[in-house]
Amino acid sequence: MAGEPQADCLFCKIAAGEIPATIVRETPTTLAFRDINPQAPTHVLVIPRVHYPDAASLAAGDPGAVADVLREAGEVAAQEKVDGTGYRIVFNTGSGAGQTVFHAHAHVLGGRDLQRLV
Repeated sequence: MAGEPQADCLFCKIAAGEIPATIVRETPTTLAFRDINPQAPTHVLVIPRVHYPDAASLAAGDPGAVADVLREAGEVAAQEKVDGTGYRIVFNTGSGAGQTVFHAHAHVLGGRDLQRLV
């Protein structure tokens, strides 16, 4: 069921503490952790604790969770000190866009020139 943890979801397992991750921030509704394959000096994933497969379904099913993810993305950027130089927030939606884990998540990227597409 949408919104409920999924037993086969990597990010649900990370949120539950079943799989380790390098956590940088957490709130009651979100979790932020370092990407294991960083594309920039700062590359942090921000996930909602509720499970939706992608950003579009999260927005439709729980708009408040989207706001929480975006708010935390800004907090991560400030904590990582990339808010002054610029950072990117990316939601990949669907395998054709590069989504590999089907739990909605935002990539916070910074610390290098991001003028070209990621």
